[in-house]
Order: sequence, then structure tokens, then C-alpha cells
Amino acid sequence: MIRPSIALALLIVIGGSANAATPRLKELVTVTSEIVRIGDLVENAGAATDVPVFRAPDLGQTGAVPVSQVTEALRPYDMNDIDTAGLTEVVVTRLSRAITAKEISERIARAVSGQYGYGDAQNLGVILDRGIQALHVEAAVTAELVVSRMFVDPRTGRFDVSLELPGSAVARRMPLRFTGTVSETLETATLARAIRPGEIIKASDVVMERKPRAEVGNDGLGADQAIGLTAKNILRAGQALRAGDLMKPLVVQRNEGVTMTYEVPGIRLSVRGKALENGAVGDVIGVVNIQSNRTVQATVVAPGRVVVVGATPLRAAANNISSDDQNSNPTQ
Repeated sequence: MIRPSIALALLIVIGGSANAATPRLKELVTVTSEIVRIGDLVENAGAATDVPVFRAPDLGQTGAVPVSQVTEALRPYDMNDIDTAGLTEVVVTRLSRAITAKEISERIARAVSGQYGYGDAQNLGVILDRGIQALHVEAAVTAELVVSRMFVDPRTGRFDVSLELPGSAVARRMPLRFTGTVSETLETATLARAIRPGEIIKASDVVMERKPRAEVGNDGLGADQAIGLTAKNILRAGQALRAGDLMKPLVVQRNEGVTMTYEVPGIRLSVRGKALENGAVGDVIGVVNIQSNRTVQATVVAPGRVVVVGATPLRAAANNISSDDQNSNPTQ
């Protein structure tokens, strides 16, 4: 019979062995500091957890370290029995906060809004003189960019702005001075592709984008206003659509034969005519009644069809319609 004291000792030994997990190499590692420590690379690193072994990649960057190099670096710290899990390399990423060109532009827009005659920030477009790749700073820095100096020419929209990022030692070493142009913008229908003269604008041809007000002018269009109209001239992809660029599609051409319909309540008469000018649906154009040789004003209602409304044209037509050409449709 095992005495209670011996049994307790055995439990302690067995429990201790179960808790002493084998150190295991990690495949993906993320760090925030400039140094990679053993605890970053190895699970269950024990007393060696805080020992530095490698320099971390630059902020926001990722690097791969061969497993052979890792195990060699760990050998002096009594970690020869580490489980490498069949890995060939360890991927290390240094976390960061990325300051993008969009964030910089939005901060400048907020600084300019309400000043120099400019309106709300969301209606301002900022164009930076130089392209900007994302600027990486410490991941723990959450403060907003601060404007330390700003000059804006209200006549041209040219600006020269210097920014700071409180709490970031990395940002203090960065050139956070930006120049460019700010302008009022508005959302307007813009072409997704080039359009030829006479081509009808379809829904797939139009996207809504913000454009400088000076480019759009006072006759910019919404997508629903532009769809179904036709181009007067060649229009390029990315061009803001203006009312002067478009027109209703022509459904009647000059000198084209058309069917003229005369209407009064209860009676409709149709005769052949010739259009004297181009016309879109809804346009009023001159049309010659071929039989009477009289010119009347008629409204274009469909391809090859116009309507003249009124009693006087009806009498003139009735006097000049032969039995072969007349399509009399009393509707009484």
C-alpha cells in the first residue's frame, strides 16, 4: 500500500512533467519592437522568453528567416530539443500604422475647410504634387496628424502644409511637408469609357465621381440625367458630363419621309410628309405635307412619326388626302 505522502509526491512529479510542454517553433510571427525575442519565435520558451535574438524588419515590412538560422541562434540558450514542426522558414512581420496619401489629403482638406473662402471638407479635392507611398509609424501611435504650418493661396488653391504626428519618434524623422492644390469639388456623372458622336449613353457608361467645380461648371449632370442621351462630339473616358455635351437621340432626319398624324378629339388622319430638319422625341420641327405641299409644325413622337394637333391642319389635310393615301380612323 502506497502511503499518502508518497502518492502526493508522485502526483506532483507527474503533473510537473505534463505541464512542461516542449518548446515549439512558430510559423508566423508578429512583433512591434525593433527586436525579435525568443518568446516571439517559440511557444513555451520558458526563462528564455525575453532574450533578444534578431533585428526586426522595418516598420510595416515582412521577412523570412530559415529555420536552420533560428535553431542556431537558439542553441546557446539550451533549446536543442525545440520542435520545428517540419518548417523550413519563419515569417516575421513588424506591425505598424500606415499613414496613407488619402489620410494626408483628408487632413489638409479639414484644415482648409471654412477658411480662404472654401466650404466643407467633404466638398474639397486635394491634389498632392508628389506621389506618396504609405508612411509607416509605430503601431501604438493612435494620435491624429496635426498641422504645424500652413499657407494657402485662395486665388489659385496652391498650398504648402507641414504636419506632425504626436507621440511618434519615427514621424519626427519623416519629411511631412506637402505641397499641392485644393479646389471645390462636386459629385457628377463621369464617363467610364470613351463615347463616339451619336452614341447613346448607357447606365454602364456612367459612374458618379467627385470632380473640380471648375471642370464641371454649372451644367453638370447626374447619372439619371445623362443616361439615354447621345454625344454631340467625341467624349473621353473620365470626362465629367455636361448638358452641353449631350442631346436627345435624333429619331427623325432632315429630308426623311415621315408619317404625319393630324389629331382632333374623335378623329385621326395620317398622311405622308417630309421632315425639313432633324428632330428628337419631343422636338417641334417643320414638316411638308407631300400632298398639299404645305409646311406645318409637328411634334416628333417616334422614329419616322410626327403629330400635328389642331383643327386647321386637319381641314387642310382632309382637302388634300386622296382615297389611296388616306388612313381615316374615326375614334368616336
